[in-house]
Amino acid sequence: MSNHQRRIAKLNEQELEAGISDSASWHNDYKDSAYIFIGGLPYNLNEGDVLTIFSQYGNPVHINLARDKDTGKSRGFAFLKYEDQRSTVLAVDNLDGATVLGRVLRVDHTYYKNRQDEEELKAAMAFNN
Repeated sequence: MSNHQRRIAKLNEQELEAGISDSASWHNDYKDSAYIFIGGLPYNLNEGDVLTIFSQYGNPVHINLARDKDTGKSRGFAFLKYEDQRSTVLAVDNLDGATVLGRVLRVDHTYYKNRQDEEELKAAMAFNN
């Protein structure tokens, strides 16, 4: 477990022990963003693989898996947006520090702005029930 993961686990434990409400939680600092940052991804995973892992905590509606411009190979990190911001809390708390194919994931809240060329992908990724 990295120092970052220990700090988050300690902070979550302190909030739980103190009976801190959701509105006072550190997660609330990101209440306006349904995006998470995912680092440490195995390089051979594609967007579908990442969606499969992260869909257990909510409905992903957008993903940007960073790729090398020349080779098209994954750079090992991604930004993922959930339909509901509450899913980000579950993903951060449950998947930060998880090991996937021998690599430790770093999952954290983030703010992210779509580039113009990502809008089509966002619409294509939307899951309508």
